[in-house]
Amino acid sequence: MLDLNDLTADDFAPCIGQDFIITSLDRQVHLTLIEVKNLGAGQRKKGAFSLLWQGPPEPALVQATYTVSHATLGRCEMFCVPVALTDAGYQYEAVFT
Repeated sequence: MLDLNDLTADDFAPCIGQDFIITSLDRQVHLTLIEVKNLGAGQRKKGAFSLLWQGPPEPALVQATYTVSHATLGRCEMFCVPVALTDAGYQYEAVFT
């Protein structure tokens, strides 16, 4: 499993447009990474950043910690928050500060 303390925005930037799999207790949901944003220094040694994914209209995921998997990056636990409902479906954000 990946250590989130070692990851930076630069690790995720090449993954824009690619699918991530979010696993909850009873299902897997495919989300597409649509934005990686640097947020300045923050408290992290490697800088603060946020990730924004586009998901489907159903199912709607609640704010929670999920297992997030990517074909290249691997697997880690992330706290994801639903932040918008668009015509395409729900958007979710993870912030690393």
